[in-house]
Amino acid sequence: MTMRRSRALAAAGMAGVAALGLLGCARQDAVPAPASAAAPASPAASSQAAGFAALSGYLPSGAVPDSLLLNPAPPAAGSAAEARDVAAADAAAPLRGTPRWDLAVRDAELTPGSASATFSCTAGLALGPATTPKLDALLMRAGRDLGRATSPTKRKYMRPRPFTVNGRPSCTPAHEPMLRADGSYPSGHSALGYGWGLILAEAIPGRAAELVARGRSFGDSRRICNVHWLSDIEEGRIVATAVVARLNAEPAFQADLAAARAEAAALAGTGPGRDCAAEAAALNP
Repeated sequence: MTMRRSRALAAAGMAGVAALGLLGCARQDAVPAPASAAAPASPAASSQAAGFAALSGYLPSGAVPDSLLLNPAPPAAGSAAEARDVAAADAAAPLRGTPRWDLAVRDAELTPGSASATFSCTAGLALGPATTPKLDALLMRAGRDLGRATSPTKRKYMRPRPFTVNGRPSCTPAHEPMLRADGSYPSGHSALGYGWGLILAEAIPGRAAELVARGRSFGDSRRICNVHWLSDIEEGRIVATAVVARLNAEPAFQADLAAARAEAAALAGTGPGRDCAAEAAALNP
């Protein structure tokens, strides 16, 4: 990946993350990053982010599953669980600069249009607002619910991020000021990616296992990036599972899911519209 490409992804991803509210998980009281802390997003990214922020979720505030009922306290200092987290972070360090690292940078990008496209290779379809607008809108709207569901646990524990503890760089340095102000546990990106994988599995059932696995690897990209501990990622998946189960009880979600399933079925066999060799090599070295 070129330096120019990395910076472009970081700028666009920064705008999308801020709009979606994943770093603060829709927290209204998150500490803002200093205005000079990150490079400004491009006009295109800012426009995308504005559209993303305008989306509402499917669930009213009182219906969003409470993560404090799902997540235990994060690993205690000096515990075996903490040692497991540190070992997992150390195991990721040698991946810096590899294809898996580059994929983790791309997985960090949360601008509208990029998120559904992340799953194109796994789905075997070219996903995105231009090609699958109903499916893309479904994921974006559900993403608001997935993102805000981790907020109570994050707020309570405010766990430090790995890069603030081990001193190694993250894969998205432009995000670091915002990440420092947002609790590491549980991972909002993991909740989002795993939740999207579960929803896509419902929309494209013939690729269900592959899509859930890609959602899992989307979350693990945060460990590769050195911005989340392993247990953060695992607990994000628990939150996602509860949110998707609750979404399935919403008539509006069910209606949009049915429309997205029909849209995907109509495109069956058309292919992802991109070269998937690099992603396959990164995920299956």
